[in-house]
Amino acid sequence: MRTKGILLILLLFTGVFLRAQTNVGIDGFVRNYTSVLYNNGDFNMLQNTLNLNFNLMGDNVALKANPMVYMYGNDSVDFRMREIYLDLYFSNLDIRIGKQQVVWGKADGVFITDIVSPLNLTEFLLPDFDEIRVGVYAAKFDYYFGSSTIEAIWKPVFAGNELPPPGSIWYKPPEFPAPATFDYSKQDINANIDNSEIYLKYSLSSSAIDFDLMGAYTWEMTPSMYVDKQFTIDPGTGQPVLSGLLITPEHHRLWVTGGSFTSTVKSFVIRGEAAFYNGQHFQTADPTAPGSLSENNYLHYVFGLDYGAGDLTLSAQFIQKIIFDYNDYIDEEQYGNTMTFLARYEAMRQTLHLELFTYVGLNYGDALIRPKVTYDFSDAFSILLGSNVFVGDERGMFGKYTDNSMLYTKIKYNF
Repeated sequence: MRTKGILLILLLFTGVFLRAQTNVGIDGFVRNYTSVLYNNGDFNMLQNTLNLNFNLMGDNVALKANPMVYMYGNDSVDFRMREIYLDLYFSNLDIRIGKQQVVWGKADGVFITDIVSPLNLTEFLLPDFDEIRVGVYAAKFDYYFGSSTIEAIWKPVFAGNELPPPGSIWYKPPEFPAPATFDYSKQDINANIDNSEIYLKYSLSSSAIDFDLMGAYTWEMTPSMYVDKQFTIDPGTGQPVLSGLLITPEHHRLWVTGGSFTSTVKSFVIRGEAAFYNGQHFQTADPTAPGSLSENNYLHYVFGLDYGAGDLTLSAQFIQKIIFDYNDYIDEEQYGNTMTFLARYEAMRQTLHLELFTYVGLNYGDALIRPKVTYDFSDAFSILLGSNVFVGDERGMFGKYTDNSMLYTKIKYNF
C-alpha cells in the first residue's frame, strides 16, 4: 500500500514540474551508529544509514521526497519513505499534500500536543527526535493573517505508534494471570471518511509571547487491550477457575484539546504546554470493568524554564499526567511525575559540543541519563560519543531498562 501511494503521488505531480521551470536540490547524510551494552559487552546496534532529501522548486510549487535506508549488520535492510509531499504556495495560504511529519508543541523530549505524527518506539526514546516521528498521509492547510496562523490537518489514513517487536531488548512482555491468545481482527482501522482524523491549531507570535491553541478528533496511537476472561469449572470444588484470556487490541476515538506558550524574560525562556484527553482507555484490574478497561479523561502538561548565557544553555522541565475519576484498580498511578534536565556547552569556537540530557521519573526514582560529546571536524563531518544509562526502580518507565545501558558512537557525513 505504501509503494502504491508513493507511486500515485509521483504520477500525479510529475506533470506539474514538467510544465514549470524547476530548481532541483539534493542533500542528505550517511551515518554509522554503533552501540555496545555495558552489562555484557554485546553490540546491540550496528546500523549504517543513508538519508536523502530531494527538493524540486517551482515558482509557487515544491515537491520534497525523503527516502531513508537503514542497514543493520550484514543481513537486514529497512527502507522508509519518511516524507513525500507537494507544497502549493499562495499569497496567505500554504497547502501541503502527501506523506509528511508534523511537529507541534514546545516541550523537549516529551510529546503532549505533538500528536499528529505517531512515534517509532522500537528503540524506546533514543533515536534523534527528527527521526522518531513517523510520517503520515495528510492534507495540511496553513492560513496566515497578521501575526496569526490557522493550521488545519486532515488525515484520511490512520497510523499508530510503532512498538518494539518480541525479541527486541526494548520489548517487555506483559504479565498475564493465565495463558493468553490474541485476536487482531479489530486492530486495523480502515481508511475511509468516518475513520479520518481532524486537527486544528491557532498560533499567535508576538514580541511578548508566542502561544498555540489546538484541538483534535483522533485515535489512540497505541491500542487498548480488551481482555475476555475464560473460565472452566473445577471438578473438585465446582467453582469457576480462570483458564485463559482472549486479548483483542483495539484503538478508540479521542477528543484532545490543549495549547502551549513561550515567553522570554531577560535571559530566561518560560515554556508551558498542556493537553486534555477525553476518552482514553486504561487497563484495570476491576473485576466489573468490561474487557478490563476503564475509560477516563486525563490531563498531560509540562512547565519548562530555559537559561542561556554565552555558550552555555540550561533547561529544566516538570511534566505531570493526571488521571481523572481515578480508582486503585487502574494499572497506572493517578499522578505520573517526571522531570527533565538539560545542560549544553559549546567550546572551541563551537566545534565541540558537550551535552547532558536526563529524564527523572519522580514516582519511582528512576532515570535515563544521556551524556554526549560531539566534535565537528568540518561543516560536513562529525563524530559523536555518547551513553544511555538507565537507573532506578524497575517499576519505573526508565528503571525497567537497566540492562540496556549502553555506550555508543555516531560518525556522520553531511552532503
